[in-house]
Amino acid sequence: MAANDTTKPRPRGGLADKRRAILAGALLVFARDGYTRASIDAISAQAGVSTRTIYNHFTDKAELFESVIQESATRVADAQVAIIDRYLRKVTDLEADLIEFGEALATPMAAEHAAHFALVRQINAEAGHIPQAAIEAWQETGPLRVRRELAQHLSRLADRGLLRFDDANRAAVHLMLLISPAGPSSPSAQEDVSAAVTAGVRTFLYGHLA
Repeated sequence: MAANDTTKPRPRGGLADKRRAILAGALLVFARDGYTRASIDAISAQAGVSTRTIYNHFTDKAELFESVIQESATRVADAQVAIIDRYLRKVTDLEADLIEFGEALATPMAAEHAAHFALVRQINAEAGHIPQAAIEAWQETGPLRVRRELAQHLSRLADRGLLRFDDANRAAVHLMLLISPAGPSSPSAQEDVSAAVTAGVRTFLYGHLA
């Protein structure tokens, strides 16, 4: 009993903390340099860990990249799905509510998830050099998940007779493309975002209003 009383608790979270540091550092490096030019040395410097520590957690750069894009895409998708649910769960004024939803979706994403969107731009620029498994994991974890969630809400609006379309997934793609800002790095003022979203929503309704 005495031994139990004096035994110090084992520190927890060490490995998990190192893994989080690696993923955070790798996100910044991949977002800045892209997949091909990013090096494990640069990632270790950014994360504040040794290259050996990185290889203790990840087999190679490909596995690390896939983990980074999945984790980052999950965070962004969680935020986007929450916005979809918050603004489209109860629609009372279709145009106004869709505009409010579009503004909420566009405005916070750039500042809060700048590294993620920079990483996505890198993926689009060098897709041919990135492992296909990583691209598929990103799509499934992020954009496809968000699209399915939006499609479900649009389907409910169609069931209420407010919208019409043959394919809810295609309608969701149309809406996302029309209300997306010029890019996460765009310095657009809030009024410019609002104007772009309003125009996008009205274009969407022109084609899908019941």
